Amino acid sequence: MSSELEGKNNTVWHHATVSRARRERLNNHRSAALWFTGLSGAGKSTLAHAVEEELHRLGCRTFVFDGDNVRHGLCSDLCFTRDDRTENIRRIGEMVRLFVDAGIIAMTAFISPFRSDRQKIRDLLKDDFIEIYCRCPLKICEQRDVKGHYHKARAGKIKEFTGISSPYEEPEKPELALDTGNAPLEECVERIITLLIERGIVKI
Repeated sequence: MSSELEGKNNTVWHHATVSRARRERLNNHRSAALWFTGLSGAGKSTLAHAVEEELHRLGCRTFVFDGDNVRHGLCSDLCFTRDDRTENIRRIGEMVRLFVDAGIIAMTAFISPFRSDRQKIRDLLKDDFIEIYCRCPLKICEQRDVKGHYHKARAGKIKEFTGISSPYEEPEKPELALDTGNAPLEECVERIITLLIERGIVKI
């Protein structure tokens, strides 16, 4: 343990000669973190990838962190307990911070059900953090459940499932709240792109 602590105490953040500002100038857009949050089935991944398609068309450098994909690699050692969910979000936040520093518009599609976890990421990323709440009624999320997770959760086969046996804490002041249960996908994409333009992150 002492050697581990000594190693941490000896680590120093290395500042690259190619700065974030230079990367942004090369990209011709600013970097940012779009944090999509909402229940399983609320449309987070669908919306994030649709936004990426539009940003790519506009010539932006982007990347989408998908919840399932991250669970296959970076966070494959984690389960779905409260502590593991918190650690999952912490790791993603740190990774997103690196991507933002690289000049990328990074998007995340995670349930991230707890306000305290999302607040930690907001504190980490500061003004780069844009919280997008995908608001969708539980009933509609269950209707969209192609994986059958809600059915299994209601049958007691999946423990601590958000919306059924584990809470989802709605964002109190998200930068954007979208009615992904009823609004057309194109409309939601347009609202996000408009927000990015208004903030001077992308240009058209």
